This record gives sequence, C-alpha cells and structure tokens, in this order.
Amino acid sequence: MLSHSLRAHLLALWILILASAAATGYLLAEFYAESATVQVAQAELQAARACREIGDRFAFFGAGWTGSVTDPDDTLKGQLTDVVVTALASQPGVEGGIWTAAGGSAAYAFPTYEGTGPKTDLPAAEIDTIRRINADALSADRPVATRRASRTQTLVVQGCPLRGPLENATAWTMTRVHTDQGRAYGQLLAGFGFLAATVLGAALLLGGLLLVLGRRIARLEGELARETQEGELPRLGATGLRELDRLVEALNAAGTRLAAARHRAAEAERLAALGQLVAGIAHEIRNPLAAIRLKAENALASPDPVRARAALDLVLDQVARLDRLLRDLLSLTQPRRTALAPTDLGSVFRDCAHLHDDLARTRFVRIVVEAAPAERPPLDIGQIRRALDNLVLNAIQHSPPDGTVRLSGSREESRLRIRVSDEGPGVCEPVRSRLFDPFVTGRPDGTGLGLAIVREIARAHGGQVRLAAPPPRATGTEATAPGATFELDLPWPAPPIS
Repeated sequence: MLSHSLRAHLLALWILILASAAATGYLLAEFYAESATVQVAQAELQAARACREIGDRFAFFGAGWTGSVTDPDDTLKGQLTDVVVTALASQPGVEGGIWTAAGGSAAYAFPTYEGTGPKTDLPAAEIDTIRRINADALSADRPVATRRASRTQTLVVQGCPLRGPLENATAWTMTRVHTDQGRAYGQLLAGFGFLAATVLGAALLLGGLLLVLGRRIARLEGELARETQEGELPRLGATGLRELDRLVEALNAAGTRLAAARHRAAEAERLAALGQLVAGIAHEIRNPLAAIRLKAENALASPDPVRARAALDLVLDQVARLDRLLRDLLSLTQPRRTALAPTDLGSVFRDCAHLHDDLARTRFVRIVVEAAPAERPPLDIGQIRRALDNLVLNAIQHSPPDGTVRLSGSREESRLRIRVSDEGPGVCEPVRSRLFDPFVTGRPDGTGLGLAIVREIARAHGGQVRLAAPPPRATGTEATAPGATFELDLPWPAPPIS
C-alpha cells in the first residue's frame, strides 16, 4: 500500500513543509501591507487631516471678528470646544483641541471615545508632548508632527497654527496606533498558528517515520547478527516498507548467491587441500618405501649375513619412520579436547630441556630455561608438553654448533606467552606464509607436521602460534641474533570448555 511506502511518508512531509512555506509567504505579504510602519503613516495622515479640519472650522467660526483675544473666557471656551467636536466627529480614534501660548488649553474634545461617557479631560500622561508640539507649530508657523513609540502602541501627535482673532493659538490632534490589535495583528496570529500547526505536523510525521524506520532497521540488524551455519547470510523477513523491502530482497538474493559461491569455493578448497595432502603423504611414503625395497633386494642378493642384517635394520628404521608419519597424521585429523589443570610451567620447561638434552649435546647445542611465571596457568599439560617437544626439536635441528635454544614464558595482562627461540639461520621468506601448513618444511629430512601439530594444540586452548621477532641478545644494544622465535599466545585464564 502507498500509505506503507517511504515515498508516501516523505511526500506528505514535503506537502506540509510546502504549506508552511506558503503560509509564511502570505503572512509576510500581509504583515508588510499592514505593518506598524504603514499604520503609523496612515495615523499621521489622519491626524494631519483632523488638524486641518479644526483649522477650517475655527476659521469659519472666527469669520467677522474684529480685534484679538488673548485669554478666552468660559463662554468662548465652550464655543471652541463645539468647534473641535464638530471637526473630530468624523475622525475615529482622534482626540484634539485648541491651545494658546498664554493660557494653555482653550478647548479639548474626543468625540469618538468608546468609554462610558464623553471624555473632557486632557490626557495627563501626554500634557508635556501636547505643550511641546503646539510650541513647535507656533514657532515654525507651519504644521508639525511627532511620534512616540512604545512596546504595544505608537502615539502620533500633530500641531498646526491657527489664523483668527485668538492670539498665538494652535490646533493639535492625537491618535494612538495599537500594534498588538487590529486586522494585521489577527492575521499575524493566524499565520503563526497555522505555521506552528504545520511544523508540528511535519515534526510528528517525521518522528513517526524515524521511529518506524529505526525499529525495522534494528530488527534487520538483529537478523543479520544472528549466527548461521558456515557463516552464511541469514534470510531476512519483510519490513512492510516498500523501499526497505526492495533492499531486503536484494540482500536475500545476494546471500543466496554468496552461499552458492562459498559452497563452490569450499569444495574447490577441500579438493585442493586433499590433493596437497595426498601429494605430501605420497612423497613422504615413497622415499621410505624406495629405501626399504632397495635394502630388501640387496639383502636377498647378498650372501653376506652381516650385510643382510644391516639391510633389515634399515628396513625397520624406515618402518618406524612410516609409523611416526601415520601417527602424526592421525594427530592432525582427530579433534582435540583439552583437560585443563593448574600447571607449573617452570617444571614443564625443565622436563622438556632434560628430555632433549642428549640430542642437543650431540649437536653441541645448549638448552636454557630463562623464565617462567610463578602462577599456575590452566593448561592441558600433555598437549603443552607435546607442543614444546616439537618446538624444541625444531629449534635444535636448526641451531648451529655452539648455538643456544631458549625457553621462556610470561604473563601479559590476560595472555600467556610461551617462547622457544634458536640462533639458526631463521625462516626463509618463501616458507613464512605457509609455515604452519602440513608438509611445509625447510629441511630435506623433515615431514612438515610438527608445527602443524603445534598450531592445532594452540587452537584447542583458544590461542595461536606465530613466528615472532627474536629477542635482543646483546645487553644495552639494539643488536639481535639471527634465528627464529616461535611464540604460543594462549588466553589466561582460559575460556570455559564446552
């Protein structure tokens, strides 16, 4: 449905924003047309017209007078008030009067006052402004206007000189522009109300959209994080949003293709590994079999019993070699289960050094136990002994005469690191990338299974084995001895065994 489409939500949001923009434009146009400045200008025109009207009425009233009057009496003031009332009766919201320099206010009226009765008293708050505008008009002998603005209103006052028998007389008018009232103010409030409603609607719609999207994307993330067999992408369910569901369908299709490609790659890798394994086994078996066949033929052909005995001894040696090869192969293929127990690593190091000490002496090599942690890490002692045997034998076989094989262990945060180093020529570059693969060796007489077995033992403990840089041998210098250092990196404490 369109209502469930992301495009529909965005379209509705766009329409709301467009309506807000239109309302804002209308509000600005109307507010400009009816702004306070325009209202004040209109009020000034009205006050000027009212002041001229008082002047015209006063001129008609004083027609035919002779002489002059400096201080009007009460009767004259009443007549002048009638003049002002008549002049301002058609000017809504305008009050005014007649002012003399000598006596001050001679008349005042506010005929359109909307109070309970006619207003007859001068506005006390504006007396100073009225006095000043009349003085300015009399001094300039021409109409003068002023305005005084406050937060809610603007006061407009107009003064104009009068011609007639009354000496030094001026007329004045005053009106107020209330900027917080009237049609423009109502339009302003209506515009802001509509703008607020549209913005709130847009915010609510966008918030709902983001909430829905957030929940559905979080659900997709949870489904993607779910564990699957062989690392395949999980099958994602529909979200209800058309655009998002198209992405879900694309991901599902990509997952199907990835699973098929992974299966083909795994099959090809399995066949390649099997071919490599078969080639390695064939190579390792062919040499002993060739030696056995040759010696057996010599023993049968030779009448000398001593030579026959020597040939049979060599046959037995080659059979033992084949037996060790098969045992190592079985060790690689069988799953390893660890039986962890607190282990005295120093004792394991010393036992390993003692076990291989005779072989080391025959090759003029020393075995040195350098350091071991005092704590007892949880290890499978049998498997760790076998891993150390393989690493120490490998180090002895690659050490030169007068060389040294070193065993050390240390705890570094939550890791146990066991190192076996030698001073031989090191590992050649072509072998480094495949050093722990089966049948990879740098010695003509090696099977290439020892380091592969060490790797499997490390993995069974939740760790790894790697070829590390050899430690410095010259104290206080940066010099390092040639050779190789193999490092077992194991967790300490070990993770729970399932």
